[in-house]
Amino acid sequence: MSIVDRPLPILEPALKGVRIIPVLVLDDPERAVPLAQALVAGGLNVLEVTLRTPRALACAEAIAAKVPGAIVGFGTLTRPSQFAQARDAGARFLVSPGLTDQLAQAARDTGLPYLPGIVTVTEAIIAMEHGFRELKFFPAMLNGGAPALQGMAPLLPEIRFCPTGGIRAGHVKEILALPNVFALGGTWLTPADAVREGRWSEIETLAREATTLAAA
Repeated sequence: MSIVDRPLPILEPALKGVRIIPVLVLDDPERAVPLAQALVAGGLNVLEVTLRTPRALACAEAIAAKVPGAIVGFGTLTRPSQFAQARDAGARFLVSPGLTDQLAQAARDTGLPYLPGIVTVTEAIIAMEHGFRELKFFPAMLNGGAPALQGMAPLLPEIRFCPTGGIRAGHVKEILALPNVFALGGTWLTPADAVREGRWSEIETLAREATTLAAA
């Protein structure tokens, strides 16, 4: 591995003030679009669609094509071939749960902002050697949550984090108050039963509450 000197695209400017990113696990393109519309209507326009289901890519493509104002990222990228596929499907940013040399190169080749996942300081330093300064801390709550991120701050002053994994509404204020956190991601905004039953107004309300909470 070698230190990358040339600047890489970063995600933070694309957030436009939104500091909460809904993390979506979807398998039905017909439900994906109204779900995304509800989140955008509630003030959350930056969405991560995880590639964890057979039709996740189709769901992400549908949102990118049919929901104006949505900034769609593709998550759970674990194979180099998925990076170009995600870019071609309309991804605006890319997320993976970990980082390897091959994933780093695949991400760089897309020219898109990329959040590689890390847990330890060693992994963060490896990501820095690849040129990445915005990292996903995952799974966040299983690995110490806000106290762990606070402990990393003086060790890694160049790094900004987007923690995800196990985060709920009650964690938002504490985590977003940390100086090394620029955003956080979570699945609590899209309860499985609400998605299954098409309760889009409920999801819009959750999004509005989250937007208010992040601004407090």
